[in-house]
Amino acid sequence: MPSASLRIVGRLAAAGLIGIALASACDVAMAGSGLPPLPAMGPSLRKAVAFETGEQPGTIVIRKNEKALYLVTAAGHALRYQISVGRDGFGWTGTVKIASKTEWPEWRPPREMRARRPELPAMVPAGPYNPLGARALYLSRDGRDTLYRIHGTNDPKGVGFDGTSGCFRLTNTDVIDLFKRVAVGAKVVVE
Repeated sequence: MPSASLRIVGRLAAAGLIGIALASACDVAMAGSGLPPLPAMGPSLRKAVAFETGEQPGTIVIRKNEKALYLVTAAGHALRYQISVGRDGFGWTGTVKIASKTEWPEWRPPREMRARRPELPAMVPAGPYNPLGARALYLSRDGRDTLYRIHGTNDPKGVGFDGTSGCFRLTNTDVIDLFKRVAVGAKVVVE
């Protein structure tokens, strides 16, 4: 069953709203177009925790089996964020870097995803119905985009399970917090 994010994208596409500016999309939603109400930002699932690692402060450690993202804050300490991870066949491990960060990113589904889901649009504009949510951190390896992201979601219930295509999903509340704390160039270790 498609996630709420993709169902909303499908409804926007069917209504001819993909590509309309955020303000127009919001006006249409409020005018009773049949679009769902604007999504909530979601709760903060962040906790300060004890965390033993050899990684330096500012490093992100993702433990897929825990569905947790740890931001190392000091020796023996981290902020733990609950996340969704890649479903079967879409998980990966390794060390990457934060190549860039974007507030309210637009979403361009990769070619491979569009081949699996031909109903997806080529691009979803920035805004509250965008599946990447309020913020996105773009991951690179050896200077090349991995096509994977750490991002928010317009579906706060979409956090805490194996369900992505390889990205790491947080509530919008938590991704905004993480976005402020993480520098471009930060190391990300995916275990």
